[in-house]
Amino acid sequence: MAAPQFATRGLNGLREVGRLCSLGLEVFRMTFRRPVQFREFIQQCWFIISVTILPAALVAIPFGGVIALQLGSLTKQIGAQSFTGSASVLAVIQQASPIITALLIAGAGGSAICADLGSRKIREEIDAMETLAVSPIHRLVVPRVYASVVICVLLNGMVSVVGVLGGYFFNVILQGGTPGAYLATFSALAQLPDLWISEIKAVMFGFIAGVVASYRGLNPKGGPKGVGDAVNQAVVITFLLLFFLNFVLTTIYLQVVPRKGL
Repeated sequence: MAAPQFATRGLNGLREVGRLCSLGLEVFRMTFRRPVQFREFIQQCWFIISVTILPAALVAIPFGGVIALQLGSLTKQIGAQSFTGSASVLAVIQQASPIITALLIAGAGGSAICADLGSRKIREEIDAMETLAVSPIHRLVVPRVYASVVICVLLNGMVSVVGVLGGYFFNVILQGGTPGAYLATFSALAQLPDLWISEIKAVMFGFIAGVVASYRGLNPKGGPKGVGDAVNQAVVITFLLLFFLNFVLTTIYLQVVPRKGL
């Protein structure tokens, strides 16, 4: 009995993955379909940034500080304290900033998107739109997904700046580092592709967060309780996908882009 149940769960999981990918492709297909839901897009951008900008700034400061303190302690042990700036800044820009931004987008904005669409679904608003030949994906999902992408990119830039400034403060003030060395090693070892990979991650993470939240919101099970379960599932699934995608993108980037030497 265990084997058939395991096989059934595996098939159900594959169906869910297929439907999720299908929704993502449908969002791409309806991106430029008229009429463009510009007003809905602006409203969603404002809502997402209103619930994420302050937590993002507050998380970026200690995150950048922890990275700078840890790397500063390590580089001091091996006699390479002058490289603390480059190591901490690259860690913040390439890894910490897009991850922090994506987690906040998924946890705050994505959960709100999922709850909103889920409540519309159980109130049969989505079914009413389909009856009137109005595509809920074009009307509701597309503006929310691209709002997540845009705000994720903007927040990624803000988190990068705040995280770098936090790392600079903790390294120079608390660990006695040299401001000139902190900035000089960063400019010597950093390169433009480091910023590009950070923004590429932000775009892909924002898109995934928006699609997963929308998919779970459009497919709740069990009434109001099902909406709550869908929100939890959306956040967990998004986190897993983001960490996996971050690993893949980082591996490809480090293999493809040559590192800048002194």
